[in-house]
Amino acid sequence: MTLHIETPALLFSATSLILLAYTNRFLTIASIVRELKKTYDKEEDKSILLEIKNLNLRLTLIRNMQLYGVLCLFFSVFAMLLLFLEQQLFSIYLFGLSLLTLLISLGISFWEISISINALRLHLSDLMDKKEMK
Repeated sequence: MTLHIETPALLFSATSLILLAYTNRFLTIASIVRELKKTYDKEEDKSILLEIKNLNLRLTLIRNMQLYGVLCLFFSVFAMLLLFLEQQLFSIYLFGLSLLTLLISLGISFWEISISINALRLHLSDLMDKKEMK
């Protein structure tokens, strides 16, 4: 198998967009946590604590998504450097490693999205229960 220097470069735009999406998710959840903390300081409602715990897990997952996304980019750049230095075999392994870290990042992203969907469904079920009581 021959790897050309353009191949790892293809991951740059995709990885950059993914990291931007992850950062936007992080910023949104961080602002929600701040608001919930203010509300909890006033009301001390146990359901708010459960929501904060859920969001804390999601923040951890997003941090890991970002970590593996950055590793993907790092390994791609390193593979390009090795190709430049005519180290074909090592560059192939590093490019494979960059693809693996991208897959891990996407897998964690799917997990985080699943948690988000379950939390939203829980909120919607509360609304549906209230609507059925009327």
